[in-house]
Amino acid sequence: MSSYVVVGAGPVGRETARLLGEEGHDVILTSRSVGSNALRNVRSMQADATDASALSRVCRGAEAVFMCAMATYHRWPTDFFPIIDGTVQAAEAVGAKLIVLGNLYGYGKNGENPLRSLDPNSKKGTARTIMWQRAARASVPAIEIRSSDYLGHGAISYFSLIALPAIIEDQPVAFIGDLDATHAWTFTKDVARTLVAASRSTGEWGRAFHVPSQHASPNELIRKTAAMLGRNIAETHSYSILEMEALGMQELIEMRYLFESPLLVDSSDAETLLGVEASSLEEMIADTLRDHL
Repeated sequence: MSSYVVVGAGPVGRETARLLGEEGHDVILTSRSVGSNALRNVRSMQADATDASALSRVCRGAEAVFMCAMATYHRWPTDFFPIIDGTVQAAEAVGAKLIVLGNLYGYGKNGENPLRSLDPNSKKGTARTIMWQRAARASVPAIEIRSSDYLGHGAISYFSLIALPAIIEDQPVAFIGDLDATHAWTFTKDVARTLVAASRSTGEWGRAFHVPSQHASPNELIRKTAAMLGRNIAETHSYSILEMEALGMQELIEMRYLFESPLLVDSSDAETLLGVEASSLEEMIADTLRDHL
């Protein structure tokens, strides 16, 4: 059995650690506030990813390091770089492979559909692109796993923050962008499965994979979620930029373009080379609503 370190104890980090532990591996789950866990073969160990020396000690003997840590959303352009730098340096210090959890922001608003080439036009997208560039330059093999907007238990996403509370409370539902534009939705459990599969890749490293996702418009997702809760959504509303500003959604405005036109993800490489497939949209929704069904 192998040893692994998962940096970041959010929904994806914990699920990644769980999968590895269930396979019988020795796993360390670490973050600045990791807390305890009851996962099989998983030890919680507090560490700050920005402290490369301390993280290196945690990573001794690890075959691979999974970088699943998050920075506070509005501080991505400043806080993410010390996190990726510390994690890269720790992986290099112990000779561990590096698997980075990323997203689609780096493709920018003028990206092809399906998304292919990085061309960021936002501060957050630029930060994500630079993070991957730094990881790709590491002296150890690195792969990035890119996901779209999350669905899943405990996931924090635009859908869970904006639309889901209103659906649960049986209130009028509002969201952002074109509510009929097809959009990729990624299940946190599928992200973890893709991270684990990528760590065992015998093919090319220094590349990215897209997590297999399901495609549905926000309206379709809203209505399927409502139906699972026994709610009936008569109509939905798309927030204007003025409404978003009034509601304090400034950090979402620059990323609104993600929902203004179709966002399609080609995950054929992950399906063919890593053997990962997307869960059904119904399974994703049910897991998102685990505490409400």
